[in-house]
Amino acid sequence: MVTDVHWLDNGVLRLGVVPALGGRLLSLVHGGAEAGVELLWRNPAVLGDDLRPLDGRDPVPNSGRMGDWVNYGGDKTWPAPQGWDGPEQWAGPPDPVLDSGPFSVSGLSGTAITLTSAVDPRTGLRLTREFTLGSGASYTLRLTAENCAERPVRWALWNVTQLPGGGAVTAGLASVRTPAVVELVAGTGNPKYTVDGATVVVPPQDVVGKLGVPDTAGWVSCGVSGVTLTLSFDVESGAEYPDAGSPLEIWLEHPLPAPIAELGDLDPPARIVELEALGPLTTLAPGEKTSLTVTGTVSEG
Repeated sequence: MVTDVHWLDNGVLRLGVVPALGGRLLSLVHGGAEAGVELLWRNPAVLGDDLRPLDGRDPVPNSGRMGDWVNYGGDKTWPAPQGWDGPEQWAGPPDPVLDSGPFSVSGLSGTAITLTSAVDPRTGLRLTREFTLGSGASYTLRLTAENCAERPVRWALWNVTQLPGGGAVTAGLASVRTPAVVELVAGTGNPKYTVDGATVVVPPQDVVGKLGVPDTAGWVSCGVSGVTLTLSFDVESGAEYPDAGSPLEIWLEHPLPAPIAELGDLDPPARIVELEALGPLTTLAPGEKTSLTVTGTVSEG
């Protein structure tokens, strides 16, 4: 396996994609390749600035407990709901197919790429991630999950974007659902937040935990080094979503003196913010597909 890196560039945004690492987007630079701002977090302990493994070896698909996960960082797609209680839950990361397996490449140009996973025997899914750069400071990520099993399956698409911690997270509220925000995971505690009219704000804080936003208006923003990444996505009214009905989830973590036993020995490597957009839970007959589109827009300030 070769850790190829593909770069998309429109002169405003530069995206670095690594198919061998679960089809990840591992670099999102605003303002030019030389002096631009990197918005994504990636793990400097395992990847260099060229997005290749530091030891020069090709990556190996990874499985095991949460503490065994190789968190490369960047933007990746998983199935939801997550869990370890039965076959209707995705027991990852780590995961040797959808998280750390190689994705094939098609439709490659200077501003577009399509990445396709192998078929995951546990979930029955094959995932496709299609990146397209617009003419300005935006890109589109179209996600597709296809049921390749011979049985019906029920999953939601779950896109996870990791940014360096230190900036506040702001998300729009639709003012149609109660509660607007729910506490989902308290690794070391529940993240603090405030609701101000039609927005929820999650300030920078040293905590390992996750919030769900059932009342999301379909957008979330986070600032990095003077620029802001906003992710926008459709929310289907009346549809069922995982995790207490949350089409948006916000995860925070920071380094700890010891792994968290209650979370499978998760050992956070850095201060990280995750912006997580989810599609609705969908029952797929063999051969059926579900999709979700996420638009990323970068702005100054």
